[in-house]
Amino acid sequence: MEEPPGPLSREMPSSFAGNRDFYEEGWVKKLGRKLKEEPLIPLGSFVTCWALYHAARSVKRGDSLGAQQMFRMRIYAQFFTLAAMVGGSLYYNSDRILRKQYYDLKEEQKKQEKRNAWIKELEARDQEEQDWREKIKETTEKREKEAREIREKELLVIREGGPLTRAANEIKKRIQ
Repeated sequence: MEEPPGPLSREMPSSFAGNRDFYEEGWVKKLGRKLKEEPLIPLGSFVTCWALYHAARSVKRGDSLGAQQMFRMRIYAQFFTLAAMVGGSLYYNSDRILRKQYYDLKEEQKKQEKRNAWIKELEARDQEEQDWREKIKETTEKREKEAREIREKELLVIREGGPLTRAANEIKKRIQ
């Protein structure tokens, strides 16, 4: 989820920062959901607009009684819309709280899955490192063993008077 911008950020702070509904839900889905949740608000708005339109037509025709009735209907429709907004807000508040808890739980699960994946990756890297160390240790031991064997053979050849030693002795005799 996006964090609110910091003081040095070039982005303007948003009142929607941290609001999952705003970022994850498209306007069509949101409109559909809002219409299902509170169908009386659009109805009240429509009746208000209808009454205002007919009041304007009545004024244009010069029908002051019709205009007066439509203006009163507009006031009643606005009151109905306001009451529907307050009532819907109170009625659906628990649903909003449950939805927020659901999104929080879902986000917590995502964080836990990410954490588990990270731990699994670290364990795999650790195992790989241990395998490499073991391989390096085996290779080092093998090379040390080969070096010891070569040194032992060299010492054996020197002690037994191998071809190099014999050649060296002959050169010494010639020089003397």
